[in-house]
Amino acid sequence: MSVPRRRFLLIFALVVLVVAGGVAYFADSDPDGLDAVTQRGCETVQTQQGEQLRGDCIAQHTTDHALSEGPLADYAVGGDDRFTGVAGIIGALVTLAAAGGLFWGLRRRTGER
Repeated sequence: MSVPRRRFLLIFALVVLVVAGGVAYFADSDPDGLDAVTQRGCETVQTQQGEQLRGDCIAQHTTDHALSEGPLADYAVGGDDRFTGVAGIIGALVTLAAAGGLFWGLRRRTGER
């Protein structure tokens, strides 16, 4: 790999990590558009079991997904919101590794094997 290409990839990866780690702290914890629409007609109330929806809305009968208790659930590390940036960086690293692996595996090869 040539030096300019290697330098570009290194700078690109650093920019991605800084943006992923920094911008993650500005993520809004309020429901996004789809969540807001599905929660129309309900109100969120605190119970002994946690937050529950009361009223008549689509989201009232939803359940958590299989990875909701995972280490990076809700864009946090171990459920700690202070590590949102770390979760963003981990997500960016996984995405860069997957994309890099795909590009490397599917690249056009020249020369003999």
